[in-house]
Amino acid sequence: MRYRKMKNLNVRRDNCEKLRINYSIPSFDLRDAENTHNYFDFCEIFGNGNPVVLEIGCGKGRFAVSYAKANPDKNIIGVECVPGVLVKACENAVEAEAENIRFLEMRAEYLPIFIKENSISEIYLNFSTPFPKSRQEKRRLTSPGFLNIYKTVLTNDGFIAQKTDSVPFFDYSLKSFENNGFTLSNVTYDLHNSGFEGNIVTEYEQKFLDMRLPICRLEARIK
Repeated sequence: MRYRKMKNLNVRRDNCEKLRINYSIPSFDLRDAENTHNYFDFCEIFGNGNPVVLEIGCGKGRFAVSYAKANPDKNIIGVECVPGVLVKACENAVEAEAENIRFLEMRAEYLPIFIKENSISEIYLNFSTPFPKSRQEKRRLTSPGFLNIYKTVLTNDGFIAQKTDSVPFFDYSLKSFENNGFTLSNVTYDLHNSGFEGNIVTEYEQKFLDMRLPICRLEARIK
């Protein structure tokens, strides 16, 4: 299915309204993002003060929904910029009866407008698009511009977890994190033979596992 042209998209989007975080952007000019704020009230959104977790690029929500079910004492927000994909993620969350999950249809560049400093405990980057061409570097979710966003919104003891099947992208990410004020841990080029416990398998990850391809993973914390 081409999720960008999903049948009955608007109707299905309306049916998932209770799981979607609505917002308005004062300015679409990213140059204004640092000085324009319309912060979300997570206590109001979730009805509690539990730690808030982001998955940026949540796809159809397999990871986010599984995380929510496994961690009822945390709140997770799945961020996705493709409307049809986000609707499918919402529908999957409704089917799973996950209460501590919400979804945000947004490009990651706009997150600082809506998320307060030091308010996110964990960020997950699961199989982000590698953007392999050098001219596309700024679009990579581990490029310096995005890392500065993460450093702003993460709590002092928060962390970022990244998974990818792309070794060149992983190598790039390792250097980017190290060069931009992060320390690394749990670094592996073969996650499923590393002994790491507690991994939640995503949609893409399952495909790669079925093909017997290794998965790279890291955790990054602010120095």
